[in-house]
Amino acid sequence: MNILITGCNGQLGTEMRLLSASHPLHTYFFTDVQELDITNREAIRSFVQEHAIDLIVNCAAYTNVDKAEEDELTARLINAQAVENLGAVGAKIIHISTDYVFSGDEHVPCREEDSVAPRTAYGRTKLEGEQLLLAVCPDSIIFRTAWLYSPFGNNFVKTMLHYGQERDELRVVFDQIGTPTYAADLAVAIFAAIESPEWHAGIYHFTNEGVCSWFDFTVEILRQAGVQCKVTPILSSEYQYKTPRPHYSVLDKSKIKRTFGISIPYWTDGLSRCLSHLK
Repeated sequence: MNILITGCNGQLGTEMRLLSASHPLHTYFFTDVQELDITNREAIRSFVQEHAIDLIVNCAAYTNVDKAEEDELTARLINAQAVENLGAVGAKIIHISTDYVFSGDEHVPCREEDSVAPRTAYGRTKLEGEQLLLAVCPDSIIFRTAWLYSPFGNNFVKTMLHYGQERDELRVVFDQIGTPTYAADLAVAIFAAIESPEWHAGIYHFTNEGVCSWFDFTVEILRQAGVQCKVTPILSSEYQYKTPRPHYSVLDKSKIKRTFGISIPYWTDGLSRCLSHLK
């Protein structure tokens, strides 16, 4: 197949580019906004026709949760309208979405068929992207993920490493629960869907295995990295968020494991591999 991967300079896009070397049966086209403006449907259509694209993996997104509240129009342009554009050009689509489509008030892992109720502009625009995509291309695959990090770009792991090395204490919330996701492991799951003998359209949840709080995550990051810094647990109410964060965003991964026959690494294992690359 000829495969277009958008958002190739982001965390997931970079991991997809690195992993593609291990999947030489296909021809890959990696683009970011400089090479292809996905908000321009005609530009997408022209690119897809020129390169005979069979499959698009959309790793592009507006992910700044706080800025999305201030500029929901731009977030919607990238997270919703651009996704509709990609779905309307005749290629198969694998699209990446988020745990933020849920309310964050759940107490058990969210399944794909559970009710959605986004509380933020980011969540609303990502949900709209899912809905618009399925309306124009019902045969799509959507992967929802959460707490994504990698050796590339800006993310929680790199931020905590930076602050942990320059401060004596970090104060981190302990009442927000989820699962860290190493972008390289998500990329492996995406390739499992690409190379499955059958195309299994639908929505799937993917994170690493296990659960933790942001406090637990920080303690483990610093422990594995050998960084000496006190980490103090605090309540969300003690931290001044511009935008509300989900209190519980654990995703049920039964469907993706059952459908594609994949095993998913535990979150501390993913963290260990990420830190080894950072070193």
